Amino acid sequence: MDRIPILRMGEFLLVTIQVDMHDKLALTLQDDLAERIRKTAARGVLIDISSLDIVDSFIGRMISTISGLSRIMDAETVVVGMQPAVAITLVELGLTLPGVRTALDVERGMSLLRESLDTR
Repeated sequence: MDRIPILRMGEFLLVTIQVDMHDKLALTLQDDLAERIRKTAARGVLIDISSLDIVDSFIGRMISTISGLSRIMDAETVVVGMQPAVAITLVELGLTLPGVRTALDVERGMSLLRESLDTR
C-alpha cells in the first residue's frame, strides 16, 4: 500500500505530498500522522502541497481534519506551497479550512510553527 513519508524535524513533523492524492491515500495519511504525533509528541505539523495541482473537496476536508486532529493532540498545523489554482478551487468549493494556517513555502511555514511555540 502507498504511504506518504512523514519526517521528523526536531519538534515538528514534515509531510511532503509528492503524488496525486486519492481518497484512500488521504485517509492513510490522516491515520499515520495521528499515530506519529502521538509517538513523537510533535508540537507542529508542516504539510507541503506544492506538488498538488488539484485538490478536491474530500482532500480539502482531509487537510482541515488533520489540522483539527493535530490541535486536539497539542500540535499546530501549517500548509505550505499551495498553487494559485488550488487556492482558487478551494474558494470556489466554499472550503475555508478553519484552523489551517498557510505559508508560501517551507521556510516561512517553519517560522510560523516556531512562533506559535514561542507564544504558548
